[in-house]
Amino acid sequence: MKGKWWIFLIPIFLFGVDNKKLFECYEIFSQKKAELEAEAQKLIERQEAFESLKNTYMALMKKKEAELKKKELEINATLQKIENEKQEIKKLLAENKKILQEIKNAKMNKITQSFAKMKAKNAASILENMDTKKAVNILQKLSPRTLSKIFAKMDPQKAAIYTQILEGEKNESTTTPNP
Repeated sequence: MKGKWWIFLIPIFLFGVDNKKLFECYEIFSQKKAELEAEAQKLIERQEAFESLKNTYMALMKKKEAELKKKELEINATLQKIENEKQEIKKLLAENKKILQEIKNAKMNKITQSFAKMKAKNAASILENMDTKKAVNILQKLSPRTLSKIFAKMDPQKAAIYTQILEGEKNESTTTPNP
């Protein structure tokens, strides 16, 4: 029994403690237990509220994401429509330029035909008074025979200028660039 001597102290300790103090301790522990349970309940309620808020937020985010994707699809469709219209406008613009060039060519051909039908003296007089670039455009469309008749009736200095310009354009159009 050497090691069990403390067993005899337990009954002495229990009888030596005042029941009133023991009851007060028990009451304090009961109050603390109730307070802790109330705090735990509040924490549980807060956690449930947080979870509810989190779920609501996530649902709202999913809804906003879906709306955003819908808007993005609409914007992409609009951009595609704009791009298609842009391509159509470019195509129409190219067609219009082509038509305009054809009109200019037709007009120039009419003017050239008019100069070809004129008397050489009258044609030379008109061409000498025109802008050099426009006169050269008309002269280069005339046949060599008509051109020679007009040059013969023109001021020699003007004829020389027009000839040099025409010669330069012929050389530029017949020469090929070196690689």
